[in-house]
Amino acid sequence: MRIILYLGKGGVGKTTVSAATAFRSADLGKKTLVVSTDLAHSLADSLDVTLTAQPKEIAPNLWAQEINVLDEIRENWGKLQEYLSSTLRQQGVDDVAAEEMALIPGMDEIASLLNIYRRVQEGEFEVAVIDAAPTGETVRLLSMPDTFSFYVRKLNRFQTATFSMMKPLLRNVMPGIDVMEAVETLNVHVKALREVLLNPAISSYRPVVMPEKMVIKEALRAETYLALFGYPIDGVVCNRILPAPTTDDPFMNAMYSQQQPYLREIHDTFAPLPIWESPHAPHEIVGAAALRELAQQIFGDQDPTRVFYTGKLQEVTRTGDDYLLRLPLPHVEIDKVNMTRKGDELYIEIGNFKRAITLPAVLVPLEAKRARMADGALEVRFSAPVVA
Repeated sequence: MRIILYLGKGGVGKTTVSAATAFRSADLGKKTLVVSTDLAHSLADSLDVTLTAQPKEIAPNLWAQEINVLDEIRENWGKLQEYLSSTLRQQGVDDVAAEEMALIPGMDEIASLLNIYRRVQEGEFEVAVIDAAPTGETVRLLSMPDTFSFYVRKLNRFQTATFSMMKPLLRNVMPGIDVMEAVETLNVHVKALREVLLNPAISSYRPVVMPEKMVIKEALRAETYLALFGYPIDGVVCNRILPAPTTDDPFMNAMYSQQQPYLREIHDTFAPLPIWESPHAPHEIVGAAALRELAQQIFGDQDPTRVFYTGKLQEVTRTGDDYLLRLPLPHVEIDKVNMTRKGDELYIEIGNFKRAITLPAVLVPLEAKRARMADGALEVRFSAPVVA
């Protein structure tokens, strides 16, 4: 089973790239599901078909789905939500407010992931291609398994001290419903889901970028967050690249010239990941024929469902009072390293190589003291600033 999740800033073309990847996977004979977790679904528009909350076959070996989060919440969270909302109503909260307040923040993300995991577990499909929400929402989605497990641990500790005394009362209020059993069952599914999402043989995460400053910065932040949670990135799609102008049109020449340094920055910054380049199409990419053509332009004859890169893109470890940031740069062999710090970003220059790194929160208040190349990786040591 393979799960491939495309993420990035809104408007970079995640939906189109996801749909194109799914068509290529299906054409290779693999039972493929392409699914949108974005609340503002646009997958159906890209595929030029009507979709529902259940997988719908739209081509040989290809199914598509736009998840209905509310239905998923009712299925996975129903018992506990019913209990919590009932308790709130007894306290005088009106019906609508009680239903809303009974939801744990982030439960919509958990519901979306559990829907996909259930189909993985049941073996319905060989490949699931996920068209994710914009970066911030996707990072929250991927962090929810950890967050939910944290809530359950807290609730279990509360249960040990107090909850057991309340069980007789709860059974009177909600007969036939074991609240903690419902929570623990959901937690078991969430833990299994996390193992799947972290397994590089199953799951791959692919940022979609464009040669633009703000888009690159957001993708860098996504790379940092994914690395911290241990989610494996195996490639980057650079979308909407302008061809070299064939006329003296000053507008097109200016646009092309503006893209070129950002394109080089993408290749430098995301090394050693493979970078797939997608040209800026002169027409709207909608429907099977256009999506298949796009898949050919991005992947050529490659199978887009294979794992293209394994290994950590960055690693933060603590050594005494200091922290060590390690970045694999296997193709860089020059010893001289220059560093420039601007807020939460660290710029590394090694010869003609330049890379921007968005620092994890734990490193932001610290100072970058020393950098060196060791065993094909750049190591940067961070320490607390010296107080005069």
